[in-house]
Amino acid sequence: ASLPSLDPNQPGAIDEDLRFNRVTQGVYEMGSTFKIFTTAMAFNAGTVTMQSGYDATHPIQIARFTIRDFRAKKRWLSIPEIFMYSSNIGSVKMALDVGIEGHQRFLSQLGMLKPLSVELLETGAPLSPNRWREINSMTISYGHGLAVSPLHLVAGVAAIVNGGIYRSPTLVRHELGNYVVGK
Repeated sequence: ASLPSLDPNQPGAIDEDLRFNRVTQGVYEMGSTFKIFTTAMAFNAGTVTMQSGYDATHPIQIARFTIRDFRAKKRWLSIPEIFMYSSNIGSVKMALDVGIEGHQRFLSQLGMLKPLSVELLETGAPLSPNRWREINSMTISYGHGLAVSPLHLVAGVAAIVNGGIYRSPTLVRHELGNYVVGK
């Protein structure tokens, strides 16, 4: 949480730690919240429908890593079930079907791979892989390996629930219809 536990009338007395804006400047791996983007990406790419599903019976072994579900159902899961049960295995398989380039492109369109252009100096830059490999796509599909600010997450989710229309976050009031739209 980021709350004003300071007296703004005494800026010289503010501890440097309290000046850090966790919402816009802090970047974190957002975990399972990223499954929202993975699921939306798969629908957008046309690689899944509501009737689609994936086998989540067994964990996925890649190199020295094992990707498993926290509360494994150990069965075939439909796309809605993958989302409801927060299946890492299902999310990985959706991302692999879309492909590395498609995954990067989708997250880029949601603004997840660059700093936000909000009206503050204190904005954090996302931490993403220098070279995006299959393992990166796999872990990013369930929220690890890519660190973004909480405001990135909110802006991305807002685009998903807004029919895919991304609107750059802003602190400035705009008249209806005059929003700043991201690229």
